[in-house]
Amino acid sequence: MKSSQQIRREAKSLFRVCQVNGVLDENRVRQAVRQLLALKPRGFMSILASLERWVKLDIERRTARIESAVPLPAELRADLQRNLARHYGPGLRFTFSPNAALLGGVRIQVGSDVYDGSVEGRLARLQEALSQ
Repeated sequence: MKSSQQIRREAKSLFRVCQVNGVLDENRVRQAVRQLLALKPRGFMSILASLERWVKLDIERRTARIESAVPLPAELRADLQRNLARHYGPGLRFTFSPNAALLGGVRIQVGSDVYDGSVEGRLARLQEALSQ
């Protein structure tokens, strides 16, 4: 039986093989999973579970969720995409969604980083400051 440390190492190694220039390649992940399922080495289900965790974390880290009170113009979207890609590197996926509760401004979440420039966020920070 493989130790959990060995399984994590193998999954991490497999995850790194699935990257091209630091960006996860879906086709390589599929190939790696197929090959692992075909070979069925000892502990392969644990390796798959650990690899799945690595892939989910990478997808979350490479996804930018942008909310605004109103739909953003194409030019502003392009500027946001360019600036975020410059800061976080290539391979970011963008989702734009309107959220009327923001009242105005923009809220951006990339992985665990949150940039809140919305009116709702400013009001919440002001309320918090006044209640202290």
